[in-house]
Order: sequence, then C-alpha cells, then structure tokens
Amino acid sequence: MSNAFELDCSVREDQGKGASRRLRRLNNAIPAVLYGGDKEPVSLTIAHDDILHATENEAFFSHIITLNIDSKKEKAVIKALQRHPAKPFIMHADFLRVSDKQAIVVKVPIHFLNEDKCVGVKMGGGNILKTLNEIEVSCLPKDLPEFIEVDMLEVDLGDTVHLSDITLPEGVTSVALSHGDDSDLSVATVQQPRGAMEEEEAADAGDEAAADEAADSGEEKPAEGGDD
Repeated sequence: MSNAFELDCSVREDQGKGASRRLRRLNNAIPAVLYGGDKEPVSLTIAHDDILHATENEAFFSHIITLNIDSKKEKAVIKALQRHPAKPFIMHADFLRVSDKQAIVVKVPIHFLNEDKCVGVKMGGGNILKTLNEIEVSCLPKDLPEFIEVDMLEVDLGDTVHLSDITLPEGVTSVALSHGDDSDLSVATVQQPRGAMEEEEAADAGDEAAADEAADSGEEKPAEGGDD
C-alpha cells in the first residue's frame, strides 16, 4: 500500500449530543470512537478539516490508519462515517482497532479496467452495467489491498462477471463467496444497447402472438346441428 494515513486525535471527556454539537460548532472538530480488540472503547476528538481532507482520497477507506492519540499510536480502519445530509460536513467517525495477527473485514473499491476496449462494447455495441462498486474482503492487515481490479477486456455481449471470476490477491478472500455458491454476486454485465433490446423484445412478442394465433386456428370447431 503506497499511501499512509495518520490522524491526530485527543481523548474526549465530554459525552452526549450537546457536547458533540459544541465540539463541531466551537472547535471545528468532530466526535469519534475507537473500539475493538481487547481494549475498552475510547471517545475521541478529531479536527474536522484533517479527516475531511483524508476522506477525499478513496484509499483512506481501504487502508490501515494510524491514530495519534495524545502520546500513543493506534492502528485502525474506518468502519463508519456519518455525514451531514445537506452540507459537506462529517459529523462522526467510527474506527476499529486492528492487530497484525488478526484478520479484518473491509470493503475495498473495484477499479474496472479496459472498459473502452471491452469486446462486448467495441465489437458488439453493448453497454457495461456495473452492479458492484466495492467488494467486502477478509485478510490480515498486511495483505489489505487498496483496490480490486476487474478487467473487462474479454467480456462479450451478454456476459456477466461474477465474484468467482475475479482473481483476488494472495491472502485475501471474498466474504460473500465464503457463504456459499448462492452468494456469487454479479459484478458487471455487458448489456445490449437499449434499442436492440426493445427490438428483440418486440420480435419475441410477435413470435408469441403468431404462435397463439396458429394454436387457436387449429382447435376443433364444435359440431353443428343435432340428432335427426
């Protein structure tokens, strides 16, 4: 992992919603919590601009972060981030402690490669429909990838890339796939252009109507008249 993220923090003594509001309003800082491992949760204060700047980098969400808490350092990953619903403000952050010897579960972003060179797009005129933009993985902290690459070069029209089609880095496993074959989620599909799909649907509907009409015309008519 090429990026290194560090955040300066301080232990927060004041608790409650009122204290959190004062923290944001007066100190331009946010409340946060660090939990997990064999230690008690710790309430923290982090400068808002520091964490806002860090979150502008996609890699922040799939990296081990060093929290400088007063004179101590703690390794962690970001687990939850609460944002203001209408303003570009971060309201609260949750961090999970990590241990070098214990596997962690993290959502890692997907980077799609060769979208413009994809066979189904270039030769078949299709469109790529992305159904996932991140993959939940389990691994040791040292093996945590910054992102997962999905190469679309050889994906043909109508084909779908599933989780099982992706080669993950050594030491990294898909959480979904560990639950069984039924969890082999779709990652991306090369669809036919909208116009072609509509024409195909119309043709199928016409064929079905013609078959129904042929079936109706072949039915036996009821006998006319009665016994003499």
